[in-house]
Amino acid sequence: MNFKPKTYRSNGKLLLTGEYVVLDGALSLAVPTVFGQSLTVKPMPEKQLLWESYDVQQQLWFKARFKLQNKTLGLISTSDEKISDRLLQILTKAQLLNSEFLASATGCAIETQLEFPTNWGLGTSSTLISMIANWAEVDPYQLLDETFGGSGYDIACANAPKSLTYQLTTTPAREINLVAFNPSFKDQLYFVHLNQKQNSRDGIAQYRSNSSDKSVAVTEVSNITNAMIRCENLAEFQELMQRHEQLLSKLIQLAPVKARLFADFEGSIKSLGAWGGDFVLVASTLDPSTYFKTKGYATILPYSEMVKY
Repeated sequence: MNFKPKTYRSNGKLLLTGEYVVLDGALSLAVPTVFGQSLTVKPMPEKQLLWESYDVQQQLWFKARFKLQNKTLGLISTSDEKISDRLLQILTKAQLLNSEFLASATGCAIETQLEFPTNWGLGTSSTLISMIANWAEVDPYQLLDETFGGSGYDIACANAPKSLTYQLTTTPAREINLVAFNPSFKDQLYFVHLNQKQNSRDGIAQYRSNSSDKSVAVTEVSNITNAMIRCENLAEFQELMQRHEQLLSKLIQLAPVKARLFADFEGSIKSLGAWGGDFVLVASTLDPSTYFKTKGYATILPYSEMVKY
């Protein structure tokens, strides 16, 4: 045993503005969440890699064992072949990016621990990519590009201490700036879960299939992002939420979530990430918990309990 156990941790993420259009260069507002995921690496005498993943209830939800031979990983056993195939892909890509990764004479036992339910959509995959990249000492954005793909805002959130703006550019490839997004009306902001997880890769594919000119929408969303950061009152913030929803609704040809599910709600509701699942942002002068619970949506978190700011 030539190394001590080491633990890595990454934040979850939420994209408050710029869903979809972040891929085309829109300035977007992203927030790291209080909830994240950790990964602990422990030495093991066998030349193997033992992987165990635990959910928020401390229950083992995935387990796999890989052999390590001549720096090559091979599956020995698994509780889920689809997950182990994806994990093997990530680890192999990390090895290609750093030839010293997993080159030790000994093996290791890996334990991951989620801090949020898997269906919340806060970044089970992005936190994993970030932690493996930190462990392997490789560029997390490059590892993301060669595995899951996406804009990379979730990787930016993974290690960020507070809210940030994220924008894909040409040189450099992205511009990330920490921002002081701590609105005075944050006690009137809530996150409500829609009881289903949306696959962001499916949402991206649907967005990409729309070949129409997106430049106007990109500019307008960027303006909304800047206005939201500067916003000082709830009414103005709600108007910006609604403008954003209308813009994206026209672009992706889907009805806004409020029109589809909560037409009688008096406050404002904005989709986050891939439309159709995960969390929505709710702005309301009154606590909306009773309203959403009577509609069957029991997971309601105040802004201050979700976001690192």
